Order: sequence, then C-alpha cells, then structure tokens
Amino acid sequence: MDNTPKTTVQDTTGLSGLTTAEVAERIADGRVNDVPDAPVRTTSEIFRANVLTPINAIMGALFALILVAGFPGDALFAGVIVSNSIIGTVQELRARRTLTDLAVLSAPGARVVRDGTATDIDVSGVVADDLLELRPGDQVVVDGVVVDALGLEVDESLLTGEADPVDKAVGDRVLSGSFVAAGTGHVRATGIGSESYAVTLAEEARRFSLVDSELRSGVNSILRWLTVIIPPAAGLLLIRLLVTEDLWEEALRGTVAAAVAMVPDGLVLLTSLSFIVGVIALARRRALARELASVELLARVDILCLDKTGTITTGEIAFAGIETIGATTADEAVGAVGAMAAVDPAPNATLAALASALDAPDWSATTTVPFSSARKWAAADFDGRATFHLGAPDILLPKGEWAVARERVAELAETGQRVLVLTRSSAGTCDPETLPAARLPMCLILLEDTVRPEAPEILTWFVEQGVALKVISGDHPATVAAVARRAG
Repeated sequence: MDNTPKTTVQDTTGLSGLTTAEVAERIADGRVNDVPDAPVRTTSEIFRANVLTPINAIMGALFALILVAGFPGDALFAGVIVSNSIIGTVQELRARRTLTDLAVLSAPGARVVRDGTATDIDVSGVVADDLLELRPGDQVVVDGVVVDALGLEVDESLLTGEADPVDKAVGDRVLSGSFVAAGTGHVRATGIGSESYAVTLAEEARRFSLVDSELRSGVNSILRWLTVIIPPAAGLLLIRLLVTEDLWEEALRGTVAAAVAMVPDGLVLLTSLSFIVGVIALARRRALARELASVELLARVDILCLDKTGTITTGEIAFAGIETIGATTADEAVGAVGAMAAVDPAPNATLAALASALDAPDWSATTTVPFSSARKWAAADFDGRATFHLGAPDILLPKGEWAVARERVAELAETGQRVLVLTRSSAGTCDPETLPAARLPMCLILLEDTVRPEAPEILTWFVEQGVALKVISGDHPATVAAVARRAG
C-alpha cells in the first residue's frame, strides 16, 4: 500500500488557475518567486572601509617610517590603527548578520490552484499569474489581486502598523507579508520575487548607505588638511635634525615623533569609543545600530514621527462605558451587551473587550450571526426574549429617527472614542442578510484605545529634550488628537 502523503487538498470549482504547460512556460522564462540576495556589503568591502581610512593612512605611513629608522619599540601609536579597524569592522559585521536574518515572510508554503486543483507547494514554487487560495490564518506570500472573495479580511499590521483588518473585495490588491484574518478568497499573483512588497521592505532595511555624520566629516576634513601640512613641515624638521643629530636614524625618529604629535589620533579613537558605548547601550535595549555613526544621528534628531496604533497605544480596545437610550435601564443595557459579547465563540478584539468588562447573564441563544466587517454588525436571538443587533451606529440606528442619539454619537467620536449601538427587535428576526425594520435602540457602547502605561513618561521626556512629536495615522484626526491628549 502506498502511504505517501498527497499534496492535493481539494477541487476548486470555477477557478482553474494555470495549467501545467503554463507553469512550465513561466519557469522557463524565469518568472518564478526567487528572492535575490540582500544588497549588503561583503566582508571584504566592510574590512576595506574600516581599514583604509584617512587616519589609518597617516598613522600607517608614520609606522613604516619608524620601522625604517629601526625603533619598533616606539611604534605603539600604531595601536590606533588596530583599535579603530577592529571596532568598526566588528560592529558592522554584527549589524549585517542581524539584517540578513530579517524577514517579513514566514510562511513555509503556499496553496495554489493549478489545473483546477488546489495544491500545497513551497513558496519558491509560485510563478507569475498563479492562482493562490487564501484561508484564515494564511500568510500572503506574494503580491496579488483578489479574483474571488467571501468575507475576506486581511491583517496588514506587519506592513503598516494598523491593527484593524482590512476588507478585501474582487479587484483589490493584497500585499505579501499580510495575513488572512477572516474569510476566504483567491488571489492572482502579480508581484513575485524581488517585485513583492515584503521583499522590497526587507531589502530596504538591509540596504547599506553610509550615514551623513557631521562629526566624522569634520574629523576627515582635519585629516585631509594634515596630509597637506605634515609632509612639508616634517621635511623641514628632518633637514634640521639631520644637521644637529649624529645619526640619520635619530633624525628620522624625532621627525616621526613630531608628526605623530600633530595627528589627532586620540580624537579619532575617542570618537570611536564614544560611538561603541552608544551602540552597546542601544543593543541592551534591543535596538540595532547599522554602523557606529548612527549613534550621532540619534543625537541630532529634532522631529520624531510616531504611529498611533501599537506605538502610543497597545493596539487593544478597552471598554469605556455605556450610555442608555430612551427608557432602557442601565441593568437592561449591561445585561444585553454582556450576552452579546459572550455568545460569539470566536470574538474579535471589540467583543473580547466587552466580554472581559461585563458579566454575561444566563441567557440561551437560539440563533446567532457573527460579526462581519462587511455587515458591520452582529446579531443574536435569545430564547424568545428578543433579537439584539450590535454594531456600527451609522448602520443600526434607524434612518430619520433618533436624531439625538446620532448627535451624541458624533460628539463622542470627536472625543476620540469608538461607539457601537445595541438595538432590540422582536424575537425571530435574526437574519444574516437583512435588518429588521422595527429596531429599538437600547444603548451606546463606548470603547477607547488603550494607551501604553509608559507612553506619557516617554513622550514627556522627548518634549523636554526639544524633540517635536508628530503622529502619523490613518484614523480620524479627532481620534488621534484625543489619544495624544490622553498620552500627555
């Protein structure tokens, strides 16, 4: 009996994907998902950049002269060459190793549809125009365009920093490195290999570019002038010493000693040591300095741009309160909201926040409709009590009615709070396709972003250092402003 596991997982109806011949044609043309090596400096380039420096050239020439004079014991100043070269080379090699390991994609494989059959393959086996099948939890391994979707929601937080999933419909673009948060769909591969978004991000992070260090530029400028000044000055001194000294070796020795005194090798060494102390301090805080001069650039920062979600806030939603509407009592509102939060077996972040803050009554749900970003509401029918709908006010508040409630929603939104509404209708009206016309609003549920406990102290410190703070976010400006105020 053949016990070899099969890679074929299902038949796909209506979406046949590429044929075997079309896949072979694309492989022959080189249109495959090969990722090129990272554009980083080689070991020899790193070594040359840190050894062949102006200060090392000057000190190396003087070191050679003192050896010619026959006084190797006076060549201790050459230790500057060794120390500067070792410090810079070791730091850049460590940074290169860390950056080489950097990867946005972590998926071990992809599920493609070929000849009408869905098959699991390695990520490197994906070719241009392949049809990829997406399920909840899958990582998108190449850029593509949605050709089929059923409640497809994609988490792009790894790429954009935004925690909320993004709805994807037919024709929408999906980016490699994102994850499927909900729903299913099929994507046609349009960007593979080095053209994919995830690979572009990783390559940009790895790409080497020499930082513009004013301190290093200033030292190099001094050294360039010294290469012009030292030779004639040393020549005149050597002529003078040849007249006064008995041995030419002693004359050359005195000339080298005077030249070494004119070179600010101590300044260069002290600069390197200061940089490495800063690099070590950053490493202890899990921050990577690509090269030594990066420390100086941090000291010159005067504007800091921040993302809101995940930086100032934790990315988690917190329950902020309930405001009743009409004749609804607080107990009725709390009970109904708690029941709605507890009924979903796989709650999203909002329902989880409500469930952790409110106790659920002992109600039995007969019918449930889970929350969907496409509908913007969830519903449940509780054992003949009533049907409750929980979701966005602009969807659930009846049109043309409850103007006061709508105004209150707008006021709360201006303060930066997220608002949901709970409505009640007669039992048996829990339908995933339509909303019952006779809906009675019961209460507004207030939610807010959770500000990181350490955010106020850190942001205050930056302001005291004269750093201007700018928040870049896709959220409503009023929401961002309110979060910024809460963070100090």
